[in-house]
Amino acid sequence: MLNIKKYAAIDIGSNAVRLLISNIVEFKGKPTQFKKSSLVRVPIRLGEDVFVKGKISKENSERMVNTMTAFKLLMKSHRVVKYKACATSAMREAKNGHDLAKIIAKETNIHIDIIDGEEEATIIAATDLNAYIELDKTYLYVDVGGGSTEFSIIHKGEKIDSKSFKIGTVRLLKDIVSSESWKELEVWINEKTKSYQNIAVIGSGGNINKIFKLSGKQQSKPLTYFYLSSYYKMLQEYSYEERIYNLDLNQDRADVIIPACRIYLSAMKWSNAKNIYVPKIGLSDGIIKSIYNNTVSSHSKIN
Repeated sequence: MLNIKKYAAIDIGSNAVRLLISNIVEFKGKPTQFKKSSLVRVPIRLGEDVFVKGKISKENSERMVNTMTAFKLLMKSHRVVKYKACATSAMREAKNGHDLAKIIAKETNIHIDIIDGEEEATIIAATDLNAYIELDKTYLYVDVGGGSTEFSIIHKGEKIDSKSFKIGTVRLLKDIVSSESWKELEVWINEKTKSYQNIAVIGSGGNINKIFKLSGKQQSKPLTYFYLSSYYKMLQEYSYEERIYNLDLNQDRADVIIPACRIYLSAMKWSNAKNIYVPKIGLSDGIIKSIYNNTVSSHSKIN
């Protein structure tokens, strides 16, 4: 017997806010399928407020309320039965982050969970990587966000360790990532990967997805360190305006894509990885899987 229901994940990041709606397809005696039905992205960039001024501005608070109102209507139209909204680095560091979450709950009835970096890494690692990896190999999973980057060691299909670092694209644009933070990350990667051979990186996040799409590679094929470093150098040769016009990048992507490349390349260098795979999965996908597996709390009332 076939059963199809819809779950939704809201990812409130430092660079953008996303709504993912997925079909959960259950068929007796068969593995459950998770099929993306709709993805909406709004580039509010909360991190620009928070990482410099410590709080979310009035303008962006209003944009958040409007966006959550729109997301609520979309979830109702899609007949979503369960959802979870997670806010990451920007909202958890904002002085008024919890206050804004309360306002959104009152105005839209969407309840936001402000999660810490470790929980974020755990949810991301909950995505079903087995469809994308070889179970006898070791991978360094790197999810680059605007305010933080989450790293996980995946060995023989199991998560061995994970850690969140306050190194993100918006922070790097604002030049507020210290050399000590980079050194801490380098030491962690070296320590966690030194006992493994032939490690590959798995990259997630909008920037690496865009780079992969432009590469024209088949989904199962990786990008090489040489390709990514060459692309990084090419990006730096263009002005912000030229990256928008000549490279067909959105205005909210054209600046953060450079620091994103730096993070991925650093992870590859410190882990001695020659290749990076891009399966196009991230926090939103992890939220959907976690709702289905009942490993996180979720909400079902959308009215």
